[in-house]
Amino acid sequence: MIHQLISKLDKVHSFEQARAHCDIPCGIYDPITAQIAAVTVVRMLDLMTDLETKGGDKGKDYQNTLSRYIAVKEEHAEKAKAEIRIIWGDYIKPQHLEKFPELHSLTHQIMMLGSKARQTTDRQAALDLVESINKFGEIFWATKSLVTRRTKSPYNPPLELVYPVIP
Repeated sequence: MIHQLISKLDKVHSFEQARAHCDIPCGIYDPITAQIAAVTVVRMLDLMTDLETKGGDKGKDYQNTLSRYIAVKEEHAEKAKAEIRIIWGDYIKPQHLEKFPELHSLTHQIMMLGSKARQTTDRQAALDLVESINKFGEIFWATKSLVTRRTKSPYNPPLELVYPVIP
């Protein structure tokens, strides 16, 4: 019904049609969101380990804190995957894949590591997720003809992140 109404109005007023090549027509893509999300996964695992090693009462306060750490870990692992999927699906073009043929397997690896980080408490899998996203970031910035540098994050854990060198 609404479609019919809009169609009739369009015939009378000829509304201009909006077109966009992706979900965000502004063209802003940046892997840093995925990188920070992946570091957050490692941080939540570290906090979970700290909580466990403190011992003590495993009552409701412990359960509450642990469940919050788990929820954030899973949320950020999924966020890392989603951010990479958006860049891979909306930004990466055939010419990028020709120049960087490893992008498909790297993206798949990120998806698998993100899932493993959600499903387990394997810190190495989370570290591998950070590193894989860093590699993706290096390639991403290379598609924009920018060199990158690795710098330790200013927060815990102080893992290396990839940043573009802006001329």
